[in-house]
Amino acid sequence: MTPDHGRSRSSAGDAVLPALLRGHRLAAGLTQAELATRAGIGVRTVRDLERGRSSRPQRTTVDLLAEALALSGPDRAAFRAAARGRVPAEPSEEAAPPVAVLSPAGIAPAAVAPTPSVPVARSGSEETDPLCGLSVDLPPPVDLIGRAHDLTELTRLLCRDRTSLVSLVGLAGVGKSALALAVTRQVADRYPGGIAGVLVGEGSDAGCVLSAAAAVFGVTGPADLVARLTGVPALLLVDAVERAPDAVAEALDQLIRALPELRVLATGRHPVGLPGERVWPVPPLDVPPDDKTGSDPEVLAGYPAVRLFTARLAQVRREPPAPEELPALAALVRRLGGLPLAIELMAARGRILDLNELLDRYGDRVLDLAPPPHPGEAVAVTLREAVATSYRLLAPDERAALRRLAAFRNRWSVGLAEEMLAGDGPAPATDPVPLLDRLLELGLLSVRGTGSLRFRLLDAVRDFASEQLVAAGEETDVRRRHAQIVLRLVARAEPELTGPTMIGALHRLDELTSDIVAALTHASGDDPHTALRLAAGLSRWLRLRGRDGAGRQWLRRLLADPRTADAEPAVRASAALALARLTAVHGVDPVDVPAARDALAVFRRLGDVAGELDARGVLCTLLICVGAHDEAREEAAATLAMARRHDRPRDMAVAQRSLAWHDVRAGDLTGARRRLAAVDRLAGQCGEQRIRVLARTDLAEVARLEGRYADAVEHGRRALAALVELGEPGHRRRALGTVGLALAQDGRFAEAGEVLAELRATVPAQWGPDRVEDGFSALLEATIALHRGDREVAAEWFAAAAEAVGRGRRGAVEALVGLAASTGDGTLLDRLDTVCQENGIRLLPQEEALLYALTVARY
Repeated sequence: MTPDHGRSRSSAGDAVLPALLRGHRLAAGLTQAELATRAGIGVRTVRDLERGRSSRPQRTTVDLLAEALALSGPDRAAFRAAARGRVPAEPSEEAAPPVAVLSPAGIAPAAVAPTPSVPVARSGSEETDPLCGLSVDLPPPVDLIGRAHDLTELTRLLCRDRTSLVSLVGLAGVGKSALALAVTRQVADRYPGGIAGVLVGEGSDAGCVLSAAAAVFGVTGPADLVARLTGVPALLLVDAVERAPDAVAEALDQLIRALPELRVLATGRHPVGLPGERVWPVPPLDVPPDDKTGSDPEVLAGYPAVRLFTARLAQVRREPPAPEELPALAALVRRLGGLPLAIELMAARGRILDLNELLDRYGDRVLDLAPPPHPGEAVAVTLREAVATSYRLLAPDERAALRRLAAFRNRWSVGLAEEMLAGDGPAPATDPVPLLDRLLELGLLSVRGTGSLRFRLLDAVRDFASEQLVAAGEETDVRRRHAQIVLRLVARAEPELTGPTMIGALHRLDELTSDIVAALTHASGDDPHTALRLAAGLSRWLRLRGRDGAGRQWLRRLLADPRTADAEPAVRASAALALARLTAVHGVDPVDVPAARDALAVFRRLGDVAGELDARGVLCTLLICVGAHDEAREEAAATLAMARRHDRPRDMAVAQRSLAWHDVRAGDLTGARRRLAAVDRLAGQCGEQRIRVLARTDLAEVARLEGRYADAVEHGRRALAALVELGEPGHRRRALGTVGLALAQDGRFAEAGEVLAELRATVPAQWGPDRVEDGFSALLEATIALHRGDREVAAEWFAAAAEAVGRGRRGAVEALVGLAASTGDGTLLDRLDTVCQENGIRLLPQEEALLYALTVARY
């Protein structure tokens, strides 16, 4: 054959293959992506072949495609001839050479021909399978982010441990192959026999795997492989085990038995399944929690998922995330569940969209993420399809269990899983541990932390399982069960929100925030009685965490729902008290006081001492808010007497603290100090750290009103430090106001200004733009200006403070005194006298001195 003749035939063959492949694909009704998935090859390979960009495809690739297209007989022969660059002529099938099978005793010849789906073989910088003429380059090394622990421990396993088989398992796209390649580079010097890799193809049999393993180690067959590696440490990397699990298990079992010095590192969506196998789940990358860390760039940079996102984003746009994009960045990586594949796909869209736009557009469509299609190419495989592949590995009962567990929105415990998976009858719950172990080994479950709430489905898995839950018609029953479980959790935590167990109970409920919201949302429509109990039991937690507004909305809606009208009297009474407790923070509704009285009557009729004392405490607060101060004091005194009769030190402390407030109002600071000492003693008896901290906050204010500013600052700052852990945003603002005023009145203006800035930063967002100023900040601004001698500015701020604080508060009197002192306006004295008389407030000596000076100057 002359060279010219050879070129012409090759060109003719090259022109035939693209059309032939495309025709067979379209006839089979497959997209390029579907054909690539079925064949176990890359979609780019299919695309390049159809465009004529690959003139000499490897024989293995051709056989994989022929199998995927179900070609046989003349069609298969013509397809293979076109791939070899020849114009198809008469078909002829080539016989495959036999291979050998390893056995513990040695090599036993076997007339087993490899299937057309021969695995890709990797060795060194190039991979070669002599049997099939296959040559594929190894992937280039990648920089691993957030895998330092895995890399260290896997290196230790492969260097020191005697484990023959280590399997990296996890969801598609979690980074198993990249981690495995990095590990092989770390341990290269420990294996003088060499390190080689095999990429498993769909439909491979054990003979194919063995032949490929021999090829990548540079020998012609399994028998030569045993001869070469006997007594010599070597490492074999087997990638994509799930493509032919039985064949891989059979082949590796033979290899490990015949070669004790051989170590195998496998990757797949499930373990190989051999005895002694060490399974290493590869989890997604750590993501930032759902809290205020979303706007701190230094904190965010500490999370591997964020670092990966920003690294991939830098590849498609020059500018790093702007400050206004940081909350969206944190939300995106949380929504993507730290899955590297999803992160890379999302970051690629940052070429034309900023992160806020990405979150708005794709935050609820994570499962639809896919690589961007190339021109002329069908849509690529989505993340949903990748998760579905792992889902199909589960048995039917395991799938049903996964659908139930998808109801949990955050982390859960073994006990909660047991409740969710329990049967509907009296039969005991099935032990969930084997199931959780199965989900973990498939990479569907994340286990993090050391507490009981350490299990969590990956976000993409939970979203997919939720879709399956709806499709199976199980959503209503499962969501109802989830709401009942959350209700039981809240019921157990509610009594622990007082006393020494408070901090632990708060943190447990904090962990369950997303589940609480989900349970309330579903139950309010499906089971309002459960929702009402749940909302009522959450009122203390909502108040302590500054979520008063959301709690009020839930309780108002549920109490007004006609379906809850027949709820148990104690449940409705508790809900009414809960609503009043949350409303009192920002202003009392006209119905709150009558509702609290009705609740008190219900608990008295039921003989519920705890409920009656709780109702009396809420009623005291409401009466103060509506200006019924004398009645409030009487109610507090009655509460103290009742608590003493029943020997309840916590309720005695609460009542004494309320009475101390009335002493301050009446100007009896000595009496208030004595009561606060009693509060500290009583709270200490019952381990009520919160009440002791609040009493210290009150003591700081008493010291300030007495003119002992240094003591006020000391007490206030100690209270502030404790309030950081307790939450209590409202009380923290009050303590800041006391410290700031004491500093200003003591002439420490620079420190007072720092406190003012911190105070302004804590204004609740729900107050909205229409609330020009809050009383604490306005009073502090005015005091600083007055003591600096700027009377005009002081007058403006004192006037704002008098309006913001409210007529019934002692702060309003302080603001009016300051306003009169800064303006010299004697007409304010009549207004001040009216406020004092209506609210039973007595002026303090220093206030009377200021007003006396004003009166003298006036006359």
